[in-house]
Amino acid sequence: MYTGLLYLSLPLILVRLALRGFKNKAYWSRWGERFGRVAVEPGGVWFHAVSVGEVQAAAPLIESLLPADILVTTTTPTGSDQLKRLFPRGVKHCYAPYDYPGAVKRFLNRAQPRSLVILETEIWPNIIRACHDRGVKVAIVNLRLSRRSYKRYARAKEFMASVLGQVDAFGVQSRSDAGRLLELGADPNAVRVTGSIKFEVELPASLTEVARVLRRDWGRNRPVWIAGSTRECEDELILDAFQKLLESHPNLLLVIVPRHPERFPAVAKLCRRRHLRFVRRSAGRGHIGADVQIYLGDTMGELGLMYAASDIAFVGGSLVRAGGQNLLEPCALGLPVLFGPYMRNFLQISEMVVEHGAGSQVMDAPDVVQAVDRYLRDAKLRFTTGERGREMVQENRGALNETLEVLQEVGIDRNVNAG
Repeated sequence: MYTGLLYLSLPLILVRLALRGFKNKAYWSRWGERFGRVAVEPGGVWFHAVSVGEVQAAAPLIESLLPADILVTTTTPTGSDQLKRLFPRGVKHCYAPYDYPGAVKRFLNRAQPRSLVILETEIWPNIIRACHDRGVKVAIVNLRLSRRSYKRYARAKEFMASVLGQVDAFGVQSRSDAGRLLELGADPNAVRVTGSIKFEVELPASLTEVARVLRRDWGRNRPVWIAGSTRECEDELILDAFQKLLESHPNLLLVIVPRHPERFPAVAKLCRRRHLRFVRRSAGRGHIGADVQIYLGDTMGELGLMYAASDIAFVGGSLVRAGGQNLLEPCALGLPVLFGPYMRNFLQISEMVVEHGAGSQVMDAPDVVQAVDRYLRDAKLRFTTGERGREMVQENRGALNETLEVLQEVGIDRNVNAG
């Protein structure tokens, strides 16, 4: 029944893929890969990471296993781009096959992986079953199973139990995630609480120095507030808050970094419509004038640098119902972190940020104004809040080693090599 419904939905899937191409033309290419027609050398470990966040989470695992023979699949072009930036050499990549039996069979015939590692909550029944039937060990790591996801899966509990029973090892983020997974029928002997590998934030050694140069270009004596990974409809709320803040902080610089590159022009248009003076990161590097009010981060792979050069961070996807983004990078950099009410994708981390006093949850634009204003006026509060974030990240490290031990259970060792 699952596979039948999947085939019935194929026209919708293709239409959605085509429509997404109007925003990002990369969606119009490499369709064959999505149906298992891949050109990769066979063998090795297969990692599946949906998009940018999952690729980022997988990075320390992949780094620990290199120079192993590794294939990474993603489902989005932005995930593909992020992988190429992180691993320009030494890691194979293609798009993951859709979960149709024929597509999965073609993919496995070509890729012939020894093991499959799935990042987070990506449960694809036909992929898991086909791997199980071929003797390919399967692990799902950094798994987070929210109440909402649990309720959805629980509607087909017997089916889910049969799928989860074919997974050899699970590494889950928390005890509550483990409990929900066991309720769905996972083997208790296969489930291990590892914590979140997203706490394994590795900051480049040169980041502080490069950020210092960028901050000098922005102006050392002006406050900087960054809104990172913003989504559609959220940018308007951020700009509302910024224009209100200008009344009491006229030299404030807003750095705004949209989540998806196809939205860069739309955000630039919003700034023009509001008569806000802005420059685009892509337009050139160097000093910007004091009259510039907004710095539009329209390049890929530089969000961490821009966080490091800022004073206060708002993490997007959270004032709209997008599920939020990872708060840990700005925390690790010592910034007070603000985020909205919609954090279902990072619920545990957002709760930890509040409990540790490392940031604040804001509910709407006026709330954002109040929180940013408070941090701008109180340098001591800004510093102590940021330091609590650093400490929180440091205290929760260790998930990487725990997760590597889970991978050993499916035959993947950090000393594995291409042979």
